[in-house]
Amino acid sequence: MSCAAVVLAAGGGRRYGMPKALVEYEGSLLVERAVRTARAACDVVLVVLGAQAVDVWRTADLSGATVLANGDWETGMASSLRTGLDGLRGFPGTVDAALVTLVDMPGMTPEALRAVAAHAAPDALAVATYDGVRGHPVLLGREHWAGVIGTATGDEGARRYLAAHSGPGGEVTEVDCTGLADPADLDVPPPGVPSAP
Repeated sequence: MSCAAVVLAAGGGRRYGMPKALVEYEGSLLVERAVRTARAACDVVLVVLGAQAVDVWRTADLSGATVLANGDWETGMASSLRTGLDGLRGFPGTVDAALVTLVDMPGMTPEALRAVAAHAAPDALAVATYDGVRGHPVLLGREHWAGVIGTATGDEGARRYLAAHSGPGGEVTEVDCTGLADPADLDVPPPGVPSAP
């Protein structure tokens, strides 16, 4: 089954003090790190930019990824998810599922992405869990894209849609990624790290 990674990297990083796509972490920008990790797991990678998109596009090495711009990035992550899924709809060749990952998770690994991507199918819904807690990446089969696009609002992304399809007899497969990746996100700069260049 064909699976494409969608890296959401459009946010302004209000709490961080700058767009996280432009944050340097261990020698590379977070967006470069996220794209490299996604490319190690999927042949097709889309990265959705928004805040300071031109600066990110000029500064970051995004080779191997298709870049999309979300003009509505200030409305929250849901608009970036819609941008990514809409982009996949028009992609040459059929993509069966979207593997959604976030720019601000430097501890994400190809192993965790592959574990969730292994469930790719047009009707698939899967989510990584860490010690029983849902996190990223999230896998959205093509048949669910319209439903996700229709219910995603603000910073919620696919959460509401996944919740509606969970529970006993639900369609969401939980993939245990405990130990495969660090699910922590960088909401604020680490101690001693300036928030802006």
